[in-house]
Amino acid sequence: MLGTRLVRRLVVVTCCLTLSGVVAVAGGGAAQATVSDSDLAYHWAPIHYQDTDSSKYIADYLSAFDYDGNWAGLDNWDHLDAYNSQLLGNVYFSVVENDTTWYLVYAFFHPRDWSEIPGPWTHENDMEGLLEVVAKDGSTYGVLQAAVTIAHSDFYSYVAPGSPYSSGQETVDGTLIMQSFGGSLHPATFQEAKGHGCYRWNGSSFPGGDGVVYYPSGTAERPSSGNDRSVGYRLVDIFDAGGLWARRYNSETYYSFGTFRGDNGEDNAANAPWGWDDHDDGAILRGDMAIDPAKLVRTYFAGTGSQSSTYLRNTYQAG
Repeated sequence: MLGTRLVRRLVVVTCCLTLSGVVAVAGGGAAQATVSDSDLAYHWAPIHYQDTDSSKYIADYLSAFDYDGNWAGLDNWDHLDAYNSQLLGNVYFSVVENDTTWYLVYAFFHPRDWSEIPGPWTHENDMEGLLEVVAKDGSTYGVLQAAVTIAHSDFYSYVAPGSPYSSGQETVDGTLIMQSFGGSLHPATFQEAKGHGCYRWNGSSFPGGDGVVYYPSGTAERPSSGNDRSVGYRLVDIFDAGGLWARRYNSETYYSFGTFRGDNGEDNAANAPWGWDDHDDGAILRGDMAIDPAKLVRTYFAGTGSQSSTYLRNTYQAG
């Protein structure tokens, strides 16, 4: 059952979504509906199952990159305990589109990729997530067709129920589970504790029995414990002024293009979406999930129809 705080936020988000989707009419016929990026992102935002480890629950809570009040990449690991009250549910998103499809990236940030035993297999900052592929069909929000997630140095591809997509050069790894929230169906995602690899949720219980379930309520909330099943998150546009993309060449935040600065465990080991990479998927380049998602989709899947790399909007290609 959803908690009281989440139900209150749900009412607000539902009202906003209802008011914003307006169908454009030209020459007496229905055209593609108009929708803002934020409303589109909320409509398809995942219900997120975050596994937690009891030895350091707070290290698995979602947060904003600047949860500690600054954009320095080198102190996020060290500030975790002192600023743990600010580990609020934030999920970053972006929208890219061509004439047939919206490509939605969702990115989950944690200050640590961690282990009980510190070492070079851990690192400061951690951002993993997914690409959702939404076909334009004339309706306000389109139809979800597929998703591709990142878990460390591997991408995993999934199809939505009823999607015409099938395995292409990469094998489909499963079917997305959709869950109702806010009057619509949302894909369910899962992240590991500690390393935070991202996959579709497969419907099973959390390993060890404890975990946090985050809902796109519109409000950033902190879990009450490492076993809180009703926590709200808000969406933050990657392209916001002064945000992740705007700072892409800022050396306080980034070590290089698409790579966060960090000095705990392995240095400079975490990547923003334009630095995400699968280690063995051939012609798909580092960052293509964000920079050229149509290329990734037509490579990973068959049955996709037109997937043009001529975009109506693609801020990532500004470089």
